[in-house]
Amino acid sequence: MPTEKLTSPSLQPERRRLLQWMAQTALCAAAPAWAARSASSDSALWPQDSRVPGGVARLSLGPASARPLVTAAEAEVLVVGDMIEWTALVGIPLATTPGEQSVGVKTDGRSRSMSFTVRDKQYVEQRLKVSPKTVDLSAEDNARYEREAAHLKTVMATFTQPPPSGSLHMRVPVPGRRSSSFGLRRVFNGQSRNPHSGMDIAAPTGTPVRAPLAGKVIDVGDYFFNGGTVWLDHGGGLLTMYCHLSQVDCKLGDQLQTGDAFCKVGATGRVTGPHLHWSVMLNRAMVDPALFI
Repeated sequence: MPTEKLTSPSLQPERRRLLQWMAQTALCAAAPAWAARSASSDSALWPQDSRVPGGVARLSLGPASARPLVTAAEAEVLVVGDMIEWTALVGIPLATTPGEQSVGVKTDGRSRSMSFTVRDKQYVEQRLKVSPKTVDLSAEDNARYEREAAHLKTVMATFTQPPPSGSLHMRVPVPGRRSSSFGLRRVFNGQSRNPHSGMDIAAPTGTPVRAPLAGKVIDVGDYFFNGGTVWLDHGGGLLTMYCHLSQVDCKLGDQLQTGDAFCKVGATGRVTGPHLHWSVMLNRAMVDPALFI
């Protein structure tokens, strides 16, 4: 008898419990439910489904006895749910060309491809005046930047197992005004640069920054563009980055719980004033933090 997907709002809680018990009895290998689909409304799901460059695609994988392996451009994708319903959360790079995209899926020993459509999105332009030396780099500064970029590439490749339970709903890490949104096309001193890869929140220097989700500190550094920086690993290729910090109150390997203060807002690196730059990464793609809050 085919197993019914537990995504319909009309499905009663008693029916869901019965189906879960039947599947567990048949397969004898129940995986813990994590970030499972709400039976009431998709609006309660994080991250939100937004199939645009810089967005996240939520792809239903159906039932399986174990967590499916999903890859996008050779990077492993975060898969959440349980044996009744697995969901792939695919980060879509900002440079993605609108149109059909696909991921590879391995489930219970079988391989297949799954396609989805990426819609176009036009991000607005932002023009900023900063110190000329942070735009036209000297040979020494450029060499430093290249060393840092090579190191950060290894940090961004971090992939650990997702936690056994929990929610992907993130709290805003610091109170304040959103001074710059994700995806803005940045122009520094009249010169075009890469789009903005995070959310900027204006706040006074020294304001505590709190973990939006439980995670492990995997990188602490002082970088040319980003200034004082901390990276957190939340499992399954879901990483967050915090930049321009005035103070870091954590060290490599620290395990943080949601709400723990671990650093302070500052104005280090390439900035126009004190603020927190907050980035979210999925399968090595920077995505819009607003989809998680």
